[in-house]
Amino acid sequence: MQLPHCVGKMRDAASTITTEGAAVADAGGQPVVALERLSRHFGERTVLRAITLELRAGQTLAVLGRNGAGKSTLLRILATLLRPHAGSVRLFGEPLPRQAWAVRGRIGLLGHEPLLYRDLSGRENLTYHARLYRVPAARVEEVLAAVGMRQRGDDPVRSLSRGMVQRLTVARAVLHSPELLLLDEPRSNLDPAAGDLVEPLIGRSAAVTRVLTSHDPQAALAEADLVLALAGGRAAYLGPPDGLAPAKLRSLYA
Repeated sequence: MQLPHCVGKMRDAASTITTEGAAVADAGGQPVVALERLSRHFGERTVLRAITLELRAGQTLAVLGRNGAGKSTLLRILATLLRPHAGSVRLFGEPLPRQAWAVRGRIGLLGHEPLLYRDLSGRENLTYHARLYRVPAARVEEVLAAVGMRQRGDDPVRSLSRGMVQRLTVARAVLHSPELLLLDEPRSNLDPAAGDLVEPLIGRSAAVTRVLTSHDPQAALAEADLVLALAGGRAAYLGPPDGLAPAKLRSLYA
């Protein structure tokens, strides 16, 4: 059976996880995320250009911009799935990509791809990931219950609705209690009730460092401590949410 895209790198992370990892988060007070003139291109098209920022433990960064602005590319770089072409990236003080192996087990990625085997059940998928991350089996039932999927946990993923798959994806992303959550449109395909279910896991009350993208800028601003607005690959705005003028926000999506 072929691995879902990116699962191989997640498997590599398993060998680096220790019980001491969470205790040393943000040791010495360094930023959880530190970017210095980060740039990335695809062919001749520059997607990210000279992005510089710092994000401290427990803070939330909202990344805004129209389709193609570079939001998902930024998250994939932070998830160690893409390499920067210029500038520097540090997570928990470790430089990427050289020390990517040291931080993968401390990251939870909720992206556009669920990273689940379609022919396996949700419970089987989570059990597989629990083994990768050396997480106790009881944690599988805990996260299934948290996202309201215990009753459907034995159904093949291919038989589930998009909303149910998204709930399982949330469970997979938080299974190993990551210190940094990378959330790309995390509430897509979720109805209001499901959104309420996952809020304690991926919302502000999760009390972890978060980088999130959203097509609902007002909701993202309400969650953010820091906002990065991307336009043409550049930082059109970087600062607190209350400093982003309504006219500037509207221009990002014009």
